[in-house]
Amino acid sequence: MTRGGTSGDYPELLDLAQRRAVEWLTGMPERPIPAAASIPEVIEALGPHLPDEPQDPRDVVARLVEAVEPGLLASQSPRFYGWVIGGTYPVSLAADWLVGAWDQNAAMRTPMPGTAAVEELAADWLLDLLGLPAGAGVGFVTGATMANFVGLGAGRDRLLARAGWDAATLGLSGGPRVRWVAGAERHASVDIAARYLGLGAAELVPADEQGRIDVGALAAALDGGPTIVCLQAGNLHSGAFDDMAGAIAVAHAAGAWVHVDGAFGLWAAASPSLAHLTSGYAAADSWATDAHKTLNTPYDCGLAIVADQAAARASFGSSAAYLPAAATGHDPHEHVPEMSRRARGVPVWAVLATLGRSGVAALVDGLHASAVDLATQLAALPGIEVVNDVVYTQVCIALPDDDETTALAARIRDDGVAYAYPSRWRDRAVVRFSVSNFQTDTAAVTATVDAVRRALAGDDGR
Repeated sequence: MTRGGTSGDYPELLDLAQRRAVEWLTGMPERPIPAAASIPEVIEALGPHLPDEPQDPRDVVARLVEAVEPGLLASQSPRFYGWVIGGTYPVSLAADWLVGAWDQNAAMRTPMPGTAAVEELAADWLLDLLGLPAGAGVGFVTGATMANFVGLGAGRDRLLARAGWDAATLGLSGGPRVRWVAGAERHASVDIAARYLGLGAAELVPADEQGRIDVGALAAALDGGPTIVCLQAGNLHSGAFDDMAGAIAVAHAAGAWVHVDGAFGLWAAASPSLAHLTSGYAAADSWATDAHKTLNTPYDCGLAIVADQAAARASFGSSAAYLPAAATGHDPHEHVPEMSRRARGVPVWAVLATLGRSGVAALVDGLHASAVDLATQLAALPGIEVVNDVVYTQVCIALPDDDETTALAARIRDDGVAYAYPSRWRDRAVVRFSVSNFQTDTAAVTATVDAVRRALAGDDGR
């Protein structure tokens, strides 16, 4: 093997990477979840100084694995609940490896028809599965923040155009103000996206005890001026869904653009037993979700959906003489901020093709059932209160004292078997469990409850 490697080195290096990756994945169920090494320790193991001479790539790959794995969080564990991070279906990982090997810039349609075809099919299937308008535009972005960015950006520019202001030509300075209104318990990713877009801070509308927007207060807050209303499909703490039908009706009556942040909750629409949570949401103007959350594809894969494709293209479309324009249809980069990206839609297609409609429904139903099971068993432990209505995949627990609750979360993590994270909701400390992994089954729930029981007793069980 030559220094730096040649094309002939692919088989040996990829075989080495595959073997080590399989060891990581197959050992996941028994692996302690918290990272065991710090950043300085990982840097020291990697070698902090740039080598003067080329290194044997086999040694580089081996050193990478040995140094980094102790510093990894086992977020693919079926007992990981720290944030809304899904596991990884084997077929989606296999597809993602192929995406890396193919190394296509999926932003262009004509020169890369293979990946464009897969993504277009995946987009069509997604719209059908989620009950969204068949003609909507779908963009594959990094995550929910950028998916929200696309929806809010398309809404901002469309509202300005209605007011006679061309933001693409004139910019924002001097133009009409675009308000954006959201429930008091919206997710921070919406605030970040709005900040990037120059929209400023949200005008907040009260939410009920589960975090659902108050539709009456929303109606009172709308004055008919250029306004974006942001709704939520899946509250971060409770999993609750806004009253989509009621909120969209009052927003549209006031001429507002309606965006739905459904980072993990949009997938409820794929389940016949849970679709009522999203009832009426198809009448919105844009939606955001993540495939690497509920659908269990690898990072990164956000989905930005805009009902009126022309609105997305007006905000994000671009052209250049050296770029081949799509002979038919529209280029993928016209729906997203990126001119260059990997083919994120391929792992999405692979999961949808493998699970089918009934399999996705079973996935969503299974996550919900595990959340209900977890909540039921945790509520039976001494001193534990489940503080939310478990309507979807989120479970929040608390002890009577805030400090005890925070300490409980730390002991659960130190135990290593399960991983939940402390938060603050409704003015009290909580421990939040986000059930997002397709492998979180009855056994995983039982092991999690046992870990919480040990944490309550102050026993790490090891």
